Amino acid sequence: MIVESGHYALVLALALALVNSALPVWGAARGDRRLMAVAPPVAVASFLLVGYAYFALTYAYVSSDFSLANVVENSHSAKPLIYKISGVWGNHEGSMLLWTLVLALFGAAVALFSASMPDDFRANALGVQSWISASFLLFILLTSNPFARLGAPPAEGNDLNPLLQDPGLAIHPPLLYLGYVGLSIAYSFAAAALITGRIDAVFARFLRPWTLAAWIFLTLGIAMGSYWAYYTLGWGGFWFWDPVENASLMPWLAATALLHSASVMEKREALKVWTIFLSILAFSLSLIGTFLVRSGVLTSVHAFATDPTRGVFILAILACFIGGSLALFAVRAGTLKQGGVFAPISREGGIVLNNLILSTACATVFVGTLYPLALEALTGEKISVGPPFFNLTVVPLVLPLFVLIPFGQTLAWKRGDLLGAAQRLTYAALAGFVVALALAAVHGGPALSFVLGGLAAYTIAGAFADVGRRMFARPAAGALSAGLVLTRAASLPRSMFGTAFAHAGMGVTLLGLAATGWGVEKIVTLRPGETVEVGPYTLVFSELARRKGPNYSEIVGPTAILSGRTQVAAIEPSLRSYPTRRTTRTEAGIATLSLGQVYMSIGALEADGRADARIFWKPLVTLIWGGALVTAFGGALSLSDRRYRIGVARRAREAPAAAPAE
Repeated sequence: MIVESGHYALVLALALALVNSALPVWGAARGDRRLMAVAPPVAVASFLLVGYAYFALTYAYVSSDFSLANVVENSHSAKPLIYKISGVWGNHEGSMLLWTLVLALFGAAVALFSASMPDDFRANALGVQSWISASFLLFILLTSNPFARLGAPPAEGNDLNPLLQDPGLAIHPPLLYLGYVGLSIAYSFAAAALITGRIDAVFARFLRPWTLAAWIFLTLGIAMGSYWAYYTLGWGGFWFWDPVENASLMPWLAATALLHSASVMEKREALKVWTIFLSILAFSLSLIGTFLVRSGVLTSVHAFATDPTRGVFILAILACFIGGSLALFAVRAGTLKQGGVFAPISREGGIVLNNLILSTACATVFVGTLYPLALEALTGEKISVGPPFFNLTVVPLVLPLFVLIPFGQTLAWKRGDLLGAAQRLTYAALAGFVVALALAAVHGGPALSFVLGGLAAYTIAGAFADVGRRMFARPAAGALSAGLVLTRAASLPRSMFGTAFAHAGMGVTLLGLAATGWGVEKIVTLRPGETVEVGPYTLVFSELARRKGPNYSEIVGPTAILSGRTQVAAIEPSLRSYPTRRTTRTEAGIATLSLGQVYMSIGALEADGRADARIFWKPLVTLIWGGALVTAFGGALSLSDRRYRIGVARRAREAPAAAPAE
C-alpha cells in the first residue's frame, strides 16, 4: 500500500507542478494577486508529495520489498542498512527521484523564505521552477518509474554494485545534487527577471544567496566524490578527468563566475547581460551533465541508464529549457541599460578578468568532454580525450587565477591602484617566496612543485591581506591594542571573512596538489613478514587473513607502519568478493600521518600467501580535500551575513512594483 501511495504521490506532484507552471505566471502577466498567491503553497505541497514518494521508495528498500523491480535490481536482504538507504539513489530511477526531490526542495525553500520578493517576480520564478519539475516528473513516470511491480517477485535481490557499497554513496550524490540541481533557482530567477524586466541590483541580491548555497554544496560534493574515487578505486588517484567528473566541474566553474559577476551587478548594476547569461549557463551545464550520465552515451560507474528512449527524453528537456531560455535572453538582452562604469584597474575589472578565465576553462572542459561524443555520433570514429589534454589546457588557464585572487581583493571598487595593491601584498609575496625556498630545500624534486607551493602560500596569505590591513592598521592616535583589533574584527562584515576563507581554501588545495610531486609509489609482491620502505616509513606485511562480511567475504592483508622502530599506524587493505554480483573490489588501507597518507591496495594473491601490492606515500595529500572544506566554510560564513537577508528585503520594498528593463 505504501508503494502504491508513493506512486500516486508522484502523479499528484506532477498535477500540482502543471498548475503552478501556468496559474501564477498568468496571474503575474495579468496583475492578479490571487493567482500569484497560488505559487508558494503549491510549491510546498509539491515538495511534500515528492518527499513522500521518496520515503515510500526508501521504505521498500529498507523492508526488502522484492516485488519492486528497482529493489530487486539494486538491493539484497543481507546488505547493511546504510547501503539499503543510500542504495535508493545508487541507480537510475532512484537517483532521478532524488534529483526531482532536490528540485522541489529548492522551490519550497524559495516559497517559504521569499516574503520580501515582489509578487510578480516570485510567481514567475516559482512558475519556471515548476516547469522544470513537471518535465522531470513526467520523465520519471513515463520512462523511469521506480515503483514498477514484478509479476513474480524473486526471493532475493541482485545486490548493489560493489563499488557503490561505500559510505561515500551516502554523502557524495546528495551533496552533488544539492549543488547542481540547486542551480535551477539561479536559472528560474534569471528567467523571471527576463519575463518581468526586473534586472537590477535587487535581482542580484536575490540571486546571490541561493547561488552561494548551491555552490557550497557543489564544492563539497565534488570534493567528496574526489576522495571517494581516491580510496575506493584502489589506484591512488583523486581526479581522472572522467566525463562524469567533468559534468559536475563545469557547473561549478560557471557558478563560481556567476557569484563574482552578481557581486558586481549588486554593487554597480554592471554586467547585467553577463550575469543573466551565467545564471542560464550554470544550470544548463547541469542539464547537460544529467544528459551525459542518464542517456547511456557514457559507460561509467556513475552512469546508470542504457535505454536510448530516456536519452531522447532528456535531450528534449535539455533543448526546451536551454533553447527557450537563450531565446528569451536574446529578445531581452538588447533592451538592457548599461550599468555603472568602472576603470579596467578596479575590483570590477579584476572580477571581469576572473570571469574570462573561468569561462575559458569551462569552455575547454566542455569541448574536451563533448567533442569525442559528437565525433563518434557524426562519423563513427572513436577518440579518447583524457588527462594529458586537460592538464595541458585547463591547468595553465587556472593557475593565473591564484596570482590574481589577492589582487582582486585588495583593489578598490570603480577605480583601483595597481601599484598600491601590489604594495599591500608585499608580505604575501614574501611568504610565498620563503615557502618556495623552504620546500625546495627540504624536498627538492620537481621545480614545479615548490613553485606551486610558493604560489599556494602567497594565495593563502594574500587572501587575508585586506582583512589584516583593516584589523591591524595603526590608529592615528594611541597604540594598537588587542582590544582594538578585536573591535575592528567584530565590525567587519562576515562576508569579508567568508571571502578570505574561500580564497584561502583554494590556496590550501593548491598546496596539496603541489605536494603530489614529492609522492612515492611502489608496486611490489610481498610475502608474510616482509618489509618495504615507502617515503619516511617502513611497512611490515603480515599474513593474509580471511573474514566474512554481511554480504561479502574478504581477504585482508594486515600491515603495520613503522617510523624508525616505533609503530605509528596499522592498515588493513583487502580484496572483497561479492557472491551475488560475482564481482570483487579492492578496499584500500589508508593511514593519515602528518597531513600525508600511506596508501596501500592489494591485487593478485598467490597460493603461498604472497600478494601484489601497490603502495604510496602522499605527503600533504589531505590538504586537497581540506582546502575544499575551508572554501565551503568561507562560503557558509558569507551566507550567514545578515546583509544577504536584510539588504534584500529593504531594497525590494524600495523597488517599484516592476522595474522595466528599458
